[in-house]
Amino acid sequence: MKRQRRILIYGATGFTGALVTRAALELSAELVLAGRDPERIEAVARPLGLPFRAFTLDSPSQIVDALADVDVVLNVAGPLVDTAAPLIAGCLAARTHYLDVTGELSVFVDAHRVDTAARERGIMIMPGAGFWIVASDCLAADVANLLPGAKYLRLGCSGSELFSRGSLRTVFRAMQGQIVIRRSGRLSSVPIGRLERQFDYGDGERASTAVSLPDVFTAYFTTGVPNIETYLEANLLARTVGLLGVGLSAAVGATGLRPLLNLGFAAWPQRPSDSERASARQTLVMEAEDGWRRSRRIRLVTSDGYTFTADAAAAVAKRVIGGDFAPGFQTPGKLYGPELVLSIPNTHREDLDEIARGESIDGKAQQDQR
Repeated sequence: MKRQRRILIYGATGFTGALVTRAALELSAELVLAGRDPERIEAVARPLGLPFRAFTLDSPSQIVDALADVDVVLNVAGPLVDTAAPLIAGCLAARTHYLDVTGELSVFVDAHRVDTAARERGIMIMPGAGFWIVASDCLAADVANLLPGAKYLRLGCSGSELFSRGSLRTVFRAMQGQIVIRRSGRLSSVPIGRLERQFDYGDGERASTAVSLPDVFTAYFTTGVPNIETYLEANLLARTVGLLGVGLSAAVGATGLRPLLNLGFAAWPQRPSDSERASARQTLVMEAEDGWRRSRRIRLVTSDGYTFTADAAAAVAKRVIGGDFAPGFQTPGKLYGPELVLSIPNTHREDLDEIARGESIDGKAQQDQR
């Protein structure tokens, strides 16, 4: 008798881990919950009637033993910049597919380095099976299809009040030092604050400032567009830094401010409430431009990033256990196409150019009537 496919969720004791586990319960697969602390992971798994495993990530042999009978690892243990590498190494040794929900650029760069090894072992390595990169990468694939030969991609992300403590730390890491962009096919950097742009997140144009997001790596892999910039709505940055009591220029790269920042992080709510998440929305805008300055713009509105992440991770895991995968390093938009994002509940896409043309036609009609 063929055994049921097995998914191991590492980091199931965390906030995102709980949401991902809840979404994954609907899958036709055996779930195994895992984490570092035996007592904490047992406390989460037993009420759900799920098997569990406890192992740390400082012993390669222990990781391989824990993954030997697992088909897919879904890593939600933060910070992902610390947990991704040892789990990817374990997946390569155990011939287990690897997924995670990271939004940290360095994780993608490092994961791509094992592309050849993953292909040889017949497994898929896909970081970013959450809000980042599923939402933004599918949007990049979509707009690139609408404008063949695009030379520029620019992503704007609306601000959100729903930042857990861990996500806030990630934002600050993306704000420090130089901002990573892609120019002429190569990763390069500019000083923080150098690039600003306006994006329409649904309430008119909003100022946004460039930050280091992983799309400068993944969108190039997905689309081949050689110039990519990523932006975050500026008012989020201003509020975040202001609440920590420091100025933006001082907050970035100043080691003397670490104790102050840590105090600010500790005072920040550990996780948003269910009611806050239920009413929240996240908006992305992706712009493509070609060498003749022709452009296309698409806007994507989703549920809050945490709910979307859980639903997206479950959707990708479902495809993988169903045999829909490709060996090696992969991105969601390239492998599964733009429509993957629309399969996630409470997600809709808007063509801003069509909207603008409709407004123009309506406006002309009103003038003609007058």
